[in-house]
Amino acid sequence: MPAKQLSSLLNPIADGDLGDIVRRARDLGELTEVLGRALPEDHAGAIVAANVRKNGELIVIAASSAWASRLRYETETLLKAARSAGVEVQTCRVRVSQS
Repeated sequence: MPAKQLSSLLNPIADGDLGDIVRRARDLGELTEVLGRALPEDHAGAIVAANVRKNGELIVIAASSAWASRLRYETETLLKAARSAGVEVQTCRVRVSQS
C-alpha cells in the first residue's frame, strides 16, 4: 500500500472507522496524560492507560499491583481531573496492566 494511501486512511479528520479509531486513541492518550499530571510527581509512571466506558466509568490501568493500590486512594483526584478535562465520569476503577 502506498504511503499516501496509508496516511489518508489514518487521518483523524477523515470520516470512517479508521479515522474514528485514530481520534479515540488520541483522546485516550490525552486523558492518560491529564490524569498523570493530576497526581503527585512521584506517581509519574503509575498510569499506563485510561479509558472511559459508555456508562461513565473511568478505567485506569496501573503499571503494577503496587501502583494500583496507591491509585485507588487517588480516585477522587482522578475523577476531578477527568471532569476538568470535559470527560463525563461518575465512577473510577483501577486495574492492573497485564503486560
